[in-house]
Order: sequence, then structure tokens, then C-alpha cells
Amino acid sequence: MLEDIGVTQVTIPLPFRLNHVNCFFAEGSKGWTIIDTGLNNQVSREIWKPYIDKYDISTIILTHLHPDHYGYGGTLQQLTNADVWMTKVDDEAARIFWEPESLEKVKDHYHTCGLPKNVAVELTNDEGSFNPRVKPYPKVGGHLEEGSKLVFGKNEYEVIFTPGHSDGLICLYNKANSILFSTDHILPKITPNISYWFRGIPNPLEAFFESLGKIESLEAEYVIPSHGKPFQNANKRIAELISHHHDRLNEVYDYIQSPATIYQVCKQLFTKPLTTHETRFAIGETIAHLEYLYSNNQCEKSFENGIWYYEAI
Repeated sequence: MLEDIGVTQVTIPLPFRLNHVNCFFAEGSKGWTIIDTGLNNQVSREIWKPYIDKYDISTIILTHLHPDHYGYGGTLQQLTNADVWMTKVDDEAARIFWEPESLEKVKDHYHTCGLPKNVAVELTNDEGSFNPRVKPYPKVGGHLEEGSKLVFGKNEYEVIFTPGHSDGLICLYNKANSILFSTDHILPKITPNISYWFRGIPNPLEAFFESLGKIESLEAEYVIPSHGKPFQNANKRIAELISHHHDRLNEVYDYIQSPATIYQVCKQLFTKPLTTHETRFAIGETIAHLEYLYSNNQCEKSFENGIWYYEAI
């Protein structure tokens, strides 16, 4: 399908359990366009070099701020002099997310989750370790907005704003052929991480549900994700994702029949051994589910001795 629509998938290995990211390359309206870039590391440099050497790359689209999509964007821009586009909210967030002042605030927030001090430090250091893998920051020349149009390969795509996985995540949709570049919003095998990161939108799971509803209304037939293989029937997968999160919400509700810290709930939700990197995502996802319940008046929360406690109503 990718060949038929004039698009090349550029899969870049990642040093995590989620071991790859799909980036994309195609001819645009003004030269060649790259969608997402990988981390700023030697692996990305080697993979992108043949494209840089052979093609006139004019545009780089960054679908959101997460390092596996955003990280090599600044270096690619320096090498190609391409224009960089992304949403304003993620452009602004990316410039402070991994900076020391922001990370110090995050560490303070981790303490309020009931984490042991050494774990809070480890998680913060892990987040800070991405600083060199996202720099230099790209100079974003224009911001993608809902309804923006762009030519990519043989088709024109509309920008669909789908916050949840990140505050400024986008998908790209071609109505004529019912093709959706689902980025990290809808993945075929795993559920996208929906986390609360102590900054940004206060209820990311609610935002994710709303964004799924927006994509569901499109009834997209062909889905090209940023992790995993292309698949068909977006709405079938959307139903599975919604069901998964409602099951998770029911679990969380059961775990807070008596007051519990975020860390206590997290350990019950995620029972398999996790790396430090994965623990960070587990904590973020736990908070997202707790805050969804709180926002929907299904639980109360209290702040005692510097730690948040949640309790079902």
C-alpha cells in the first residue's frame, strides 16, 4: 500500500522494549518531505544519510514532541535547511520538557506520588537523559493546525488534531482513499501510552477518548501507524482501545476502595518487572486514570504529609 501511495517507510530502531519507530518519506509540493525522525543518535544519522545525500528535502513534519519522533529533527534541519512544522502546543512544550528547571519540578511531583526518594530521583534522571537525544531543538517555522492540508506522495492529507498521547499529537487523513496516518494515536498491537506528565492538559485520558471519537467518525479503512505494521479498519481497533481503558479504569477504581497513593495503585496495575524508563510511563498512565476518575466525580483526592491519596466515592 505504501508504494501505491508514493510513500517510503523509514523504520528506525530504538533502544527500548518498543524497539522501533516508523518514519515516512515522500515527495511533497516543494521537494521531499520527512514525517518524524527518530532519536538524535548515531543510528538515526546513518539511516537518514542516504536520503539527505540523494534528495532535496524541503519539509520536516514532526507529529509530536516525543523523542523517538522529534529527537533528530533539529539536526536533520541543520543538514537539509528544511522547514519544520509541528503543532504550537508541542513545539512550546518540547523546548522546556527536558530542561533542568522543568525536571526539578517533576522530581518534586514524583515525591507527591508516594515514590521512594531513590525511585523519584531515578525516574527524573531517566527523563533528563533524553536531553542530548532531542537537541539541537528544531527551529519550527510554521505550526500545524486542525484542517491544514499537505501533499505527501500521491495524495493530499488533512491534519487532524488528536491530543491524548501528547498534548499536540496529530494524525493525517486522506478522505478520497480512506487512508489514515495514525502516528501514535492508534497502534495495531499495543495501547498508546496515555500519561499525565505534571504539565500540560489535566485530563489526558479524557482528551484521548475525545480524539478517538473524532477519528471514529472518519471510518478510516487503511491505517498506517508509527509503531507496528499497517492494518485495516480503524474503528475496530478504536473499540478495542476504548474497551481496554475502561477495563483499566474499573481496575483502578477497585484499587482505591480505601485511600491509596499513586505509587501503590501503580504497583497493582503493573505487576511485571519494569525498567526505570517503563516505570516512568507506568506512573504517568496510573495518574491519567486516577485523574480521569477524579474529574468524573468517581473518586476524591487528599494531600496529606506531602503525598496525594485517592479514594473511590
